[in-house]
Amino acid sequence: MFKANKNSEGRFAMADTEKNVTQAHLGMLLWALIVGASFPAVGFLSDGLPPLLLTALRFAIAALAMVPMVRGREDWRPNLPALLLYSLMGLCLAGFFGIMFWAAHRVTALSMSALFVTMPLIAFGLGRVLGVEPRASGLLAILGLGALGALALAMAQTGGDFSQLQFGWNEALFFVGCIASALYPVLSKWGLARNLLSKDAAARTFWSLAGGGVLIAVAGLVLEPVGALTQMRLSDFLLVAYLGVFSSGVTFWLMQRGTGVLTPGAVTAYSYLVPFVSMVVLFVTRPDLIGWHWLPGSVMVIAAITVLLRRGVGSTARPVRQPG
Repeated sequence: MFKANKNSEGRFAMADTEKNVTQAHLGMLLWALIVGASFPAVGFLSDGLPPLLLTALRFAIAALAMVPMVRGREDWRPNLPALLLYSLMGLCLAGFFGIMFWAAHRVTALSMSALFVTMPLIAFGLGRVLGVEPRASGLLAILGLGALGALALAMAQTGGDFSQLQFGWNEALFFVGCIASALYPVLSKWGLARNLLSKDAAARTFWSLAGGGVLIAVAGLVLEPVGALTQMRLSDFLLVAYLGVFSSGVTFWLMQRGTGVLTPGAVTAYSYLVPFVSMVVLFVTRPDLIGWHWLPGSVMVIAAITVLLRRGVGSTARPVRQPG
């Protein structure tokens, strides 16, 4: 009787784990849809607005949107070690966004895409080093396939112009930003494994966004003219508010929720879907751009995400070793 009850409890626990993993994957699919659809929306902002200060405002709005979700939670106020880790996670966000805006006019779009597709592979490697990523050759193959597909989509966007693929000091600095972005989910997973961070995804989202927003704001105050913000129109503010709540608040919450169940490599793999979603949005607005040259990259990206979704619980949910 006792053995039967134990087996029944084990089946229920496994079912709950599978359900959580499925929800995490579906959440990351939604993450890719929101992020991919947000890139074209940024183009509607007025010219001449300071990008770092706009990002700080966007992060502030996102953090404020998290407040109703975290108020009253027992562990939402971090202790000193957790606050230091949140600050480091915020530094990762500030580093990536700050370098990205700096590189926007110095690095070609193709070079940025080629470097950005390495992020899931970097997250996988950093996760292996910190012990939060299992040894999984299957996941590594999926990441490689997704990277090739995303790069093929970037090449299709430039019409196969390889002259835009350049590497120098500017590109090296942008690569540092990619490493910072890849480190964010790894640090989240590492902190969760050691019970340093809140178990609540909204609380982790709030503190990392708040820390990153403060650091980006400091950089913006030093490097950008604050008076340029007075040029914002009501439509600009409403768009920034939308990007703050959805493209920052909701997406980082979905990422934190996914990180609680999946490994950093699996979470960041969904970034390969972002250029595919942006491509679909482009085709809706410009159907004349549809061509066969978009097909190879699209097939590879979809295949990689499909295989990732079909992966079992054991290859996505358990780290290689527990913290001792």
